Amino acid sequence: MKLDPRLEVDSTFVTNLNLCQVRLHHNAVFPWTILVPNRDDIIEIIDLNSADQLLLMKEMSLMSEVMCHLYRPTKLNVANLGNVVPQLHIHIIARFSHDKAWPGSVWNSGLSEPYTLSSKEKNIAQLKTTIQMLNNGESLD
Repeated sequence: MKLDPRLEVDSTFVTNLNLCQVRLHHNAVFPWTILVPNRDDIIEIIDLNSADQLLLMKEMSLMSEVMCHLYRPTKLNVANLGNVVPQLHIHIIARFSHDKAWPGSVWNSGLSEPYTLSSKEKNIAQLKTTIQMLNNGESLD
């Protein structure tokens, strides 16, 4: 799978799941991950075969659980837009009733802050550990 250059610039690789690559978005204002199916020329969910569509839903659920466990958000925003980057990718964003963009969209908020290297490394390590625990059937509590 060839990754869209904008996804490459805006996010960092975390790990591979069975279908998707998990990436950490570079905007540290919001806990934000992106799932990108490891398939060529996929723009819409309907471009995936039915088995991959089911796997995508499972991986979206897995990452939603990971985000809820790590960040305890008020709400998760799970979105597939693709207006700017047509390659299929799913945003999973932890939102809080106290965040500066609440209840509006993160895309038009103008809020952006890069991770420090240590903060990015910490987030990636936490994501990897939590994903591995869930995949191994371990309890998160």
